[in-house]
Amino acid sequence: MIDLYAYNTPNGRKISVALEELGLPYKVSVIDITKSQQFQPDFLRISPNNRIPAIVDPDGPGGAPISVFESGAILLYLGEKTGRFMPREPRERVAVYEWLMWQMGGFGPMPGQVHHFLMQPEGPARDYGFNRYHTETKRLYGVLEKRLAGREYVATEGEPSIADFAILGWAWRHERHQVPFDDLPNVAAWYARLMARPAVKRGFEIPLS
Repeated sequence: MIDLYAYNTPNGRKISVALEELGLPYKVSVIDITKSQQFQPDFLRISPNNRIPAIVDPDGPGGAPISVFESGAILLYLGEKTGRFMPREPRERVAVYEWLMWQMGGFGPMPGQVHHFLMQPEGPARDYGFNRYHTETKRLYGVLEKRLAGREYVATEGEPSIADFAILGWAWRHERHQVPFDDLPNVAAWYARLMARPAVKRGFEIPLS
């Protein structure tokens, strides 16, 4: 049984959704980042960057336990471990890598900054930070909207990939970072399609806080 160390954040939800979709047995250890539990020595041994999520798989490569930190690395590991939601054909795999890195490098850090500045006291610094990162977040949604034109999923055909699960974790908070789907019909359809999947629903319902 895989140990998932997580909290109720977009990055945590990426992994609970993926584990449910993959049908892998797991148990949750909540790391309450509001109480600085991510700095505890036991957690730092498996996640040296003091960030959630992280996993420990007792049945890792060669049958030996392995710990994995960083949500993108976890998704790649789980996809490779199970052979699911990761295409075998090299060109198709490249598309999954591209869109996973797109999420990790932009569609996560940028809306995360929106969340940060929305919590700051009103004033010029808040306004500057919010406007800067909100503009970039909206641009990224526009990139996703164009990508999804005529497509069911971001990087693959017929079924989602780990890239979809990664992006979904942050699209789940679209209302919080103030991006309605009114002008994003392709994103809205993709979001509804994924959220209707029973395993995705379970992944969002499992308590992480």
